[in-house]
Amino acid sequence: MYILDKENSIANHFLAELREIDIQKDRYRFRRNLERIAEILAYEISKSLYFQNKEIQTPLEKTAVALMHDFPVIVSVLRAGLPFHQGFLNIFDHADSGFIGAYRKHGEGDEFEIAMGYEALPPISGRVVILADPMLATGKSLIKAVEHISKIGKPEKFIIAAAIGTPEGIQNLDESLKVDFEVYLGSLDRELNEKAYILPGLGDAGDLSFGQKHTH
Repeated sequence: MYILDKENSIANHFLAELREIDIQKDRYRFRRNLERIAEILAYEISKSLYFQNKEIQTPLEKTAVALMHDFPVIVSVLRAGLPFHQGFLNIFDHADSGFIGAYRKHGEGDEFEIAMGYEALPPISGRVVILADPMLATGKSLIKAVEHISKIGKPEKFIIAAAIGTPEGIQNLDESLKVDFEVYLGSLDRELNEKAYILPGLGDAGDLSFGQKHTH
């Protein structure tokens, strides 16, 4: 598991602005900070991918450069995943994209289940799939997404990327997923509360990005 803020870098500023209650009121800035965290995570993920030498022609001579053999597939969980997805696409600019709709369907009290909705996926068999969701809370939506994608094709491996994750979410992934996967986080937070909200967290990433959704 890779955790971005284990080492001090400019990413700490972006993470701090995502959390800071007064700064996060600026929706554009909040979306842009999600995007910037994703860009840095994409750079780190790129180090684990396959490269091969390719000869290119400069204005003066030919030279060999190690270039990525195949771009990953980026699959995001709607709707908070949209600005996060864009950050990955800024770096992996030739990547195919996919989208999955997953949401918490609440029952009595604080109980909920993950319901799947919209889906648009490119071919994924034999490819590296980056599953991007800015908040890894319980991990249930990501588990559902991995299981759903695995029924369509067999990726080489999954890379699960989130701006913020929790120990409980990581444990659920480890216990539930039967596929090869890696985890890249901006930060690993302390815990979930009784409503399955991340602490210290940052609130609802979807609402902060796009406004409050109608609930019924």
